[in-house]
Amino acid sequence: MANSFTQIYVHYIWAVKGRRNFLIQKHNDELQKYITGLVQNRECKMLAINSMPDHVHMFIGQHPSYSIAKIAQEIKAVSSKFINEKNWYRYQFNWQSGYGAFTYSHSQIDNVVKYIMNQQQHHKKITFREEYIEFLEKFAIEYNEEYLFEFYD
Repeated sequence: MANSFTQIYVHYIWAVKGRRNFLIQKHNDELQKYITGLVQNRECKMLAINSMPDHVHMFIGQHPSYSIAKIAQEIKAVSSKFINEKNWYRYQFNWQSGYGAFTYSHSQIDNVVKYIMNQQQHHKKITFREEYIEFLEKFAIEYNEEYLFEFYD
């Protein structure tokens, strides 16, 4: 009987609704561990995760039984519910609709992991808007400014 073999590495990016700086440092470890558990429960492997106050980067080895859209939808929905149940914020927490998902080859894993883990330093030099547009252009993705995340830079 033949087996199936896959190698799928996806870098996800999503933002807090309203671009509020809700993801405060003291909750980052707990949130990132929770999201890692969500990823593992979907037969995927967390390679890197890092959150800024207004957005998240997640890089996973993705199981082929889950689509990119399904992973993004489920991780965002369940983690949003988790954040609200924790009552970390006075207001209702939500992620913005949409996400970015960018695929990489095995040879690029180390570079992507380093990039994600270095987000705090990276964003001292470049805004989230600039970063996100760079991704879209790097991957030759056509976009309409009207449908990008809400940016308040």
